[in-house]
Amino acid sequence: MNYLSRIRRSFGLLAACSGAFVALTGPAPAEDTFKLGIVTFLSGPAAESFGVPARNGGQFIIDQLNAAAAPAPYQNAGFGGMKIEPVIIDENGGATKQVQELRNLYQRDNVDAVIGYISSGDCLAVAPIAEELKKLLLLFDCGTPRIFEEAKYNYVFRTAAHATMDNVALIRYMKSHNIKIDTFSAINQDYAWGQDSRADFVGAAGQLYPNAKLTADLLPKFGSGQYGTEISALVGAGSDVVYSSLWGGDLQAFILQSVPRGLSKRSQLVLSAADHVLPPLGDKMPDGVIIGARGAYGLMSQKSLLNDWFFQGYEKANGVYPVQAAYRITQSILGLKNAIELAMAKNGGKKPSTEEIAAAMTGSEWQSPGGLIQMKNGDGHQAIQPIAISRTKYNAEKKRVDLVDIDYFAAECVNPPPGVKAIDWIKGGMTGAKCQ
Repeated sequence: MNYLSRIRRSFGLLAACSGAFVALTGPAPAEDTFKLGIVTFLSGPAAESFGVPARNGGQFIIDQLNAAAAPAPYQNAGFGGMKIEPVIIDENGGATKQVQELRNLYQRDNVDAVIGYISSGDCLAVAPIAEELKKLLLLFDCGTPRIFEEAKYNYVFRTAAHATMDNVALIRYMKSHNIKIDTFSAINQDYAWGQDSRADFVGAAGQLYPNAKLTADLLPKFGSGQYGTEISALVGAGSDVVYSSLWGGDLQAFILQSVPRGLSKRSQLVLSAADHVLPPLGDKMPDGVIIGARGAYGLMSQKSLLNDWFFQGYEKANGVYPVQAAYRITQSILGLKNAIELAMAKNGGKKPSTEEIAAAMTGSEWQSPGGLIQMKNGDGHQAIQPIAISRTKYNAEKKRVDLVDIDYFAAECVNPPPGVKAIDWIKGGMTGAKCQ
């Protein structure tokens, strides 16, 4: 069986993996269950370091919630006592395919809600479909700010901050650590995520480093995998800083191909979303690279009862510590649980309708392993959250890349305020930012 090819995983397969649902022998009544569609990359170059950790994070937290084994405030079983039944779909295949798969989840599989999507292109494509069908959709990762800046939705939410946070935090980190940026280069994927990340980074650099000059500015296609031409251009440019929002297999390939060419020694590498490639790269990741994790996640996460439980439980279940994708899907599932139970508290404990859940989710906030999540932007549909930035340093004794010189940034320091487009906020000098 091609385990990571196009997969439609049902509740039964997840149960077989975890053993958490062995006692169930038949379908439970709809009122006793909550059928949850989950979409993440299970095949392709985005699977190993991103999509599968997200699947594993979702699997871990659903198992724990169904077993009533999570710590407070999530100690009650499932979603308000309802068993969570996941239906997991592979995100690989492009936006057109994902639109049809989302329709199938709602109309054929009869899921109550969908949590999903890593690719910004997929998020932009599927959000209008959920709205058209009046079905609940929680975007757990994709980074483009455009989702709620270019449209308004009643049934669509993003439970994590968008990419503006990543890039503003990188620039603030470099400024506070006196990183020289007379010149900088950029390499980003040529689609919504890469283009929007580049715009935010260049805009933020223009505010805190007004004299910095952009030299090489490269936009290879998503999934290209070979970067010989681009690395030659970056080495030739010789800029002080090389910035990138590459992720997944693309980022792994870029690091493996650029290190032998000496790029990391010639320029300061600055990567907005790199923590997830540290476990597979190991000692192939050079020291001193400035990285973000799209939140205060993984080795940059802060100690708390909830985070300690999640980090250790995930690591025990999967043999590797959790990275950003596992954190992001977990905070989405916990946000949905919070909203469902808020709605049930108002309707007498019945299984809430889509409209009741959407109303409870709008403007809500909840604790996650990565910190407090607040649905403050996008008319209460877009989250903001804190973030951490650090440097890499290989630990030969532990045989892993450690993260050092960690700085934490409050959510309202690195996210635009409500009602303001991200790029306008950056170009306006990031007015109103609340930084410590």
